[in-house]
Amino acid sequence: MNEKDDKDTAEKIIIDDLSDFRLRAAYLAYLEAYDNAVDEEIKKYLNQNILDLQQNRIDYETFYRNINRYRQIDNSQRQRSGLSIKTQSKSEWRNQMRKIERERRHKH
Repeated sequence: MNEKDDKDTAEKIIIDDLSDFRLRAAYLAYLEAYDNAVDEEIKKYLNQNILDLQQNRIDYETFYRNINRYRQIDNSQRQRSGLSIKTQSKSEWRNQMRKIERERRHKH
């Protein structure tokens, strides 16, 4: 490769110190977005965002807002963030527990 090719390719940023949990989570999101990106300009943009975050030039909210469009979030993650709670009456729960206990007794 010549010098021009080296400048046109965006290499993945490696962060050695991931002792901060929030930075580690952000770095994993960055890696996911980087691995899914095919365009070199997008990779450069992602690199700049993770570097800005690491150097405290942007906050975490801005970082995630910038990179979320390049991440692939599946439906199960979207549903979890929607706070869908399944409730059950006490009698339904008791009946379910009795059934589980009955099956457990008869298996042994």
